[in-house]
Amino acid sequence: MKRSAQPATASKSPRTRHAKDVPARARTQPEDGKPRTPGQEEGADRRHEILEIAAELFAERGYRATSIRDIAERAGLLAGSLYYHIRSKEALFVEIHNTALAAAAMRIHNALEDVTDPWARLQAACLEMLEIQLNSGSLTLPIMNNLRSVPTSVRDVLIQQRDDFEKIFRGLVADLPLDRNIDKNLYRILLLSLLNSADGWFREGRLSREEIAEQILRIFRH
Repeated sequence: MKRSAQPATASKSPRTRHAKDVPARARTQPEDGKPRTPGQEEGADRRHEILEIAAELFAERGYRATSIRDIAERAGLLAGSLYYHIRSKEALFVEIHNTALAAAAMRIHNALEDVTDPWARLQAACLEMLEIQLNSGSLTLPIMNNLRSVPTSVRDVLIQQRDDFEKIFRGLVADLPLDRNIDKNLYRILLLSLLNSADGWFREGRLSREEIAEQILRIFRH
C-alpha cells in the first residue's frame, strides 16, 4: 500500500482509555538535539497519539483482531493515510510492546533506587510488578500477553525483548543468599510466573498489594 503524502482525515471515534505505558516524546527537542519545526512538532505529537490509540486497540481486541483500518478510524484518518506515520502493523506492535516493557523496567529500576538489601530489593520489585499487572489503566499486561497471536517473525523479536526485561529479576535473584542447592534459574521462573499471572488470582479486599509482596518474599525466602 502506498504512503499518502499528507494524512487525510475521517470522522474521529471517541477514545476509550489512555495508554499510560506509551511515554510522551519530548515536545521541544527531538532525539538529534535540534529544535523541531512547527510541522515536525505536530507530526511527532500526531504519531504519539496514533501509538496510544493502537496500544489501546491491541489491548482491547488483541493483535489479530485489530486491523490498520481500526486504528485509522479511531485516529480519525483514512487507512491509507496511516502509513504516513507508520511502516506496518507488525512494526507498530513491536514498537508498542517494547515501549511498554521499557516503561515497566523504568518503574522497577526507580522502585529499587536507594534500596541496598537484596531481599528488600526483591520485595520492592515484586510490589512494582504487582502494581503494573493489576493496574486496570495499564496496557503492559494485555500488550505482553499477545505473543501467541503475532506472526512468528514478530514473536521472535518480542521474546528477545522480554528476555532482556527479565534480566532485572535474574540480577535480583543472583544477589540473594540462597541455599546452594536451590536452582536460581528455576527460582526466578517460578517467581515471575506467579507475578505475571497476578491478574488471574488476585482479589481485592483480602490482602493489599504491599501485604502480598511481603508474603511472596516470606514464601520464597524459605
